[in-house]
Amino acid sequence: MLQQLLASHPELITKRLDTPNEEGYFKDPYVLWFVADNPIRHDTLPANITEVTALLIDALQKSNSDNYQYIMDYTLGLVCTGRIPKECRVQIPLMDILISKGARVKGNVLGAIGQHNFEAALYLLDKGGDYNTATAVALDRWDDIQNLAQHASASELYVGLVVASFFGKADMISFLIEHGADVNGSGTEKDFGGFHSHASALHQAVYSGSLASVQLLVHAGANLNATDKAYTGTPLGWAIYMQAEEPGDEMKKKSFAEIEAFLRKQNQ
Repeated sequence: MLQQLLASHPELITKRLDTPNEEGYFKDPYVLWFVADNPIRHDTLPANITEVTALLIDALQKSNSDNYQYIMDYTLGLVCTGRIPKECRVQIPLMDILISKGARVKGNVLGAIGQHNFEAALYLLDKGGDYNTATAVALDRWDDIQNLAQHASASELYVGLVVASFFGKADMISFLIEHGADVNGSGTEKDFGGFHSHASALHQAVYSGSLASVQLLVHAGANLNATDKAYTGTPLGWAIYMQAEEPGDEMKKKSFAEIEAFLRKQNQ
């Protein structure tokens, strides 16, 4: 039926859905973008989603659209950062189809890592994805971290610090600070590569629930009053909020409560 519909109305494959009330990364999507279910609208994908994707890509190729590369690249980004494709065990097959039809992998690795999609990240690396200090940090590759950090830019070091903080890797935070990472620094969009760039390293350390990571950053001079770009929350505000987000996990609530107490003491 889908094949017949596209044959009768080929314009559907390149027409964007008008979503006036939707903002963010899924505003005015193309039909191909829906194969990732990212953002999540359903808790599963159909069993034949790879076949559907191949059919849609075929129709897109036949359209000779000037936006072909953009549509394909963006779809790959949605798939590799999605939770539902991973849970349905179709993330790698979908990525394989997209890449075989021309989707580019550059810049997608940290985005996948930021969503805990490590298998997808490793697949992208195998296909030529960017590999840098931050990626090595996320994958616990100490030898690579030590080599890459020696030649990393200030932006690359900071992004590595944010990644280490997000995962609560205190030993790597300490290493990066010792090797010149600015705890109040900034990173370029390219270096973040789709990773969480909306908050400081200290915010991300709070989110990780690692008191040791928070302490390292604070003692190195991290700004206690920095606000994130999404909700204008401070690190202390995040610690308070995270306790409410973990109602059934007493261990996590305790960790966030300890972080809250520490940050309050530093603010006195």
